Amino acid sequence: MLDQKTIDIIKSTVPALKTHGLEITKTFYKNMFEQNPEVAPLFNMERQASGEQPKALAMSILAAAQNIDNLSAIMPVVNTIGVRHCDSNVKPEHYPIVGKHLLGAIKEVLGDNATDEIIDAWAKTYGVLAEVFINHEKEIYASR
Repeated sequence: MLDQKTIDIIKSTVPALKTHGLEITKTFYKNMFEQNPEVAPLFNMERQASGEQPKALAMSILAAAQNIDNLSAIMPVVNTIGVRHCDSNVKPEHYPIVGKHLLGAIKEVLGDNATDEIIDAWAKTYGVLAEVFINHEKEIYASR
């Protein structure tokens, strides 16, 4: 789990996520699809084009940040997203690609406001969240 300092840093980013979350996720998807086109088939491009997917991801990231000290509160969302991931054949090896581009998008959009301390906290947090999803998705795959 995360240490208190990391939790405090993540919670301190909530205002920035409220203001810039959608820009972060749009930047994330743009960069990821340009640099790792092999993952594009895992995503619904209609939801990308409509803006629905970047908005949904921004809201999920915000919810994770707001509830980082009580992840059980976001488990209904984890389940819904996990089912979609399994339907799209998302695998554990895709998570490092997503993490790389998510952290890069945070840094790109927030610039100097995304200090090394904030990026490090989000890297730790992403690792924990990725593990939650990977473990949940293993259960879904096993039940199919």
